[in-house]
Amino acid sequence: MSHYVIAAIATALYFMTGLLLAKRLFREGGTDAGPGKLSKNHIIVIGLIAVLLHAVLLYQSLFVPEGLNIGFINAISLITWLIALLLLLAALSNPVENLGIILLPLAGLAVLAEVIFPSEHTLMTAQAMELKMHILMSVLAYSLLSIAAGQALLLAVQDKHLRNKRPGGFIRALPPLQTMETLLFQMIGLGLALLTASLLTGTLYIEDMFAQHLVHKTILSMVAWVVFATLLWGRWRFGWRGRTAIRWTLSGFVVLLLAYIGSKLVIEIILGL
Repeated sequence: MSHYVIAAIATALYFMTGLLLAKRLFREGGTDAGPGKLSKNHIIVIGLIAVLLHAVLLYQSLFVPEGLNIGFINAISLITWLIALLLLLAALSNPVENLGIILLPLAGLAVLAEVIFPSEHTLMTAQAMELKMHILMSVLAYSLLSIAAGQALLLAVQDKHLRNKRPGGFIRALPPLQTMETLLFQMIGLGLALLTASLLTGTLYIEDMFAQHLVHKTILSMVAWVVFATLLWGRWRFGWRGRTAIRWTLSGFVVLLLAYIGSKLVIEIILGL
């Protein structure tokens, strides 16, 4: 099966999964009741098939004879793939599948971009294992904290409707507010641990951050770490929740977005380094 055919099928399945989740939420109240209707697990399986095909594409794009091709578009595709995988696996046991309505079509768009706009920024095979571990930890951290940001946005919508005493069908289909907040902090906690590992592994191979144009990325990543660590401390010490938790989560994600995607965009696309 050709690269383009796999990409087309993966994209279609990503969008199909997002649409099925949207239909399940808005038309059927987020339940699996009723004969002839696809259950949540059936929809997740369709999404996982898309993830599997996406993984095949990534293998072909990332692993080249010269080393690891981690160009800008490939990095976006890898991050969205991991977000989709983590989200779908988590949805098997937690009520987070509705995040896929937005996040899964984004993964589909990343697949298209990977095929239409191939990018090259190859790390030689001889480069240190610490570098590869750093990249892995960075992508894992960014992916999980991206899902947390999506959860925070959903929580903000839910909180606004409940404050205005307008818990419509969409809001009634969501888990209770306390459950949503618990899931949010669980994701942030694990994401912070991965971000910590990313920063630690980075110190093992970065000899001259200025020469490698990495100083801004490192500083922004550290700022994001401080934001998320402060949020978890505030939750433990002062019981932060609701709008406070949402603001801190989204602020940390924006900083992390600038660190990972923004810096890569500037270095590879704008400066061409």
